Amino acid sequence: MSETVTDRAAYVLAANPGIMTLDGTNTWILREPGASQSVVVDPGPVDETHLRAVLDAAGSVGLVLFTHRHFDHTEALGRFVELTGAPARSTDPEFTRGAEPLVDGETITVDGLEIEVVATPGHTTDSTCFRLVADGSLLSGDTILGRGTTVIAHPDGVLGPYLDSLAHIRELIEEGLVTRILPGHGPVIDDPRAVVDYYLEHRAERLDQVRAAVDAGATTAREVVEAVYKDVDPVLWGAAELSVAAQLDYLKS
Repeated sequence: MSETVTDRAAYVLAANPGIMTLDGTNTWILREPGASQSVVVDPGPVDETHLRAVLDAAGSVGLVLFTHRHFDHTEALGRFVELTGAPARSTDPEFTRGAEPLVDGETITVDGLEIEVVATPGHTTDSTCFRLVADGSLLSGDTILGRGTTVIAHPDGVLGPYLDSLAHIRELIEEGLVTRILPGHGPVIDDPRAVVDYYLEHRAERLDQVRAAVDAGATTAREVVEAVYKDVDPVLWGAAELSVAAQLDYLKS
């Protein structure tokens, strides 16, 4: 079953909840009011029940887009293209299947719907957001989550570009071009400025903590995690270790 969020955006929640996916992957269905064709963003896992629910909500699919390469967003690529016959595009050529890779600043138009491509590397090197030009919504993939903060997992995750991406999103918010964030996981964000500011503050605090741990003698990412992430469930320490590796790499540069 789909949930309508705006006049142009609805989503179907995939049944793949977990530590990293929160309630599951949000598969977004975008369509201009009155139009016959939809754009589907992040079909998600290979789950026939989920894909059929997406198709029921989307109807005729004119284009498939991906926010980034992670499996919980891209696993169903082949099957969904098979079901719809629609072309698939992303920033990573591996997933474009002959279509042109997405370009930062490009405007995509499908049956009257305008989508601006916003390159936001950091969570992964190919991370991309999509701005619905007419209603101020930004599909953020995993760059910004609906709950908690995202993991920057070294080496594909790179902190410097991620901080730049957050700053760019904040500029879009300040310019009034983004008033709502539609994340890849978790609930819709109706106060994007506060969330982006929190993300930036959180990253700055973590960097200060990592610096302090290194100054105190920590020499490996694991030793930093044990010092800095005491307030985090140990089940997440593996992901935290990858995030710390990205922070250490950032501090070295």
